[in-house]
Amino acid sequence: MKFIVLPLMLLVGSLEGNQSKAYPIDMDEMLDESTLDVEVIDDWHRVEGAVLTRQKYMTINVGELWPGQQYRVPVRLVVPLNRKAKGFHLTGGNNLKRIQQDTEIRGVSIDLIRGGVGLVQTIVQEPKTWGQGPLGDEMRKRFIETLNTRYSIQFWGWPAGLCRAATAAYAETDHFESGKIALTGGSKNGASPSVALIHDTRMTAQHANVSPLWDSPLRMADKQAWEALNIEDQEYAHRKGLDTELATKITRHVFRGGFFGPDYIPDALKAGHSWEELEQLAQQMADHVFISRNLDTLRERGVDLYYHPGTHDFVCFDIVWGGRHYPDIPVYFAANTGHGKKRPHSKVEKDQTNQAAFLLSHFFEDVDELLESPRIQTHVEDNALSITVKFPEGFVAESGEVWWMYDRGSDGSGAYLAELIPDENWSRMEGMEHGSTWKTNLPLSVSATHIDVFTNHRKTIRYDGREYPTYISSPYVRVDLN
Repeated sequence: MKFIVLPLMLLVGSLEGNQSKAYPIDMDEMLDESTLDVEVIDDWHRVEGAVLTRQKYMTINVGELWPGQQYRVPVRLVVPLNRKAKGFHLTGGNNLKRIQQDTEIRGVSIDLIRGGVGLVQTIVQEPKTWGQGPLGDEMRKRFIETLNTRYSIQFWGWPAGLCRAATAAYAETDHFESGKIALTGGSKNGASPSVALIHDTRMTAQHANVSPLWDSPLRMADKQAWEALNIEDQEYAHRKGLDTELATKITRHVFRGGFFGPDYIPDALKAGHSWEELEQLAQQMADHVFISRNLDTLRERGVDLYYHPGTHDFVCFDIVWGGRHYPDIPVYFAANTGHGKKRPHSKVEKDQTNQAAFLLSHFFEDVDELLESPRIQTHVEDNALSITVKFPEGFVAESGEVWWMYDRGSDGSGAYLAELIPDENWSRMEGMEHGSTWKTNLPLSVSATHIDVFTNHRKTIRYDGREYPTYISSPYVRVDLN
């Protein structure tokens, strides 16, 4: 099997001045089957395994980055052996070696194929990991020089690749028919599906881990927020007695504070762009990338959502702000988790199967729906914090647990990322009203200025004789104790 690495074109200066910097996904372009320019590498064929399938492997044209330069991605299509697939599970978390080989059907994918749901796989990874290093470098260079988001792998390349993979699948009319499309993945494979979901009305569900969700001040290049963060980081490093190298490592992670991926602010400023330009770009693109800006529209479309932000993640670094402003987004917080090597909390839920249950519930009508986001109320009285969590009418949970942390650093700060929830800061809650309400009281530290709190609740989903424990969290809240 082969994969084409396309030649690069020289930078065309006149083109840069004529194009808009903000270049959202253009769905007319994404839906145009005539420009897919499909190269079939391994045509439809039977594949043995736990469930029998037909599979096809090819590369497609996503679109033209600049005159003469295509952005191409590999795509693998998987359908049941003896019938068309109705809708599909779309993923980008694949590598080139794996996607070139016939897919071995495992886990929840067995149930999806047996139920008539297809699989569509492409690659949403750094270009250098799949033979596209020079192209990726040139895209990055052009983006920093122009701030034209058409050249950005995060803003355009990856989400457009997912949209075009869906178009390529539905172009196979002998093998696919219109149905639900669910996207799953983590990090870049959580962020990119968010953009695709916002623009592409064919998409019907997303489950994502450790990826951007909301338009907090740091992401929006708010200069005051950044200045306050820098001061807090300096104070934290001084308080901890950190040397310069270690302080920089903790407080200057490349993703921390980034708008929708790695923080490009320093490179853009160095290239001659003003802070005002960066703020303007953030404002122009926010509606096109953040789930938080599109909740009403997504609800009107009937889209299912479920997110795992991580409590200590350097990509989704703003859960305090998100919990305050968007309490309705369904989230699950696994305590002390995020990108990198973290030590999960000793009481973290080790049996959660949220993604599998989410897919089964989304695609199959005979599977119960997952819990909806509850409301959380807190009240301070007599050196204790009273916590009440209520679920919407008709929803009941099997369990309730609460986690808390005193005087945690601000969103995105070095302290926020480095200091974990202590093992002892966990407790069970008391269930009331058959599990629709959960309560507890926490004795408070007399020296603390604020306390961060969230709760987790279980519901078991059943399918084909198997149980799938799922968990949902209350909104993350910060309570002022002064």
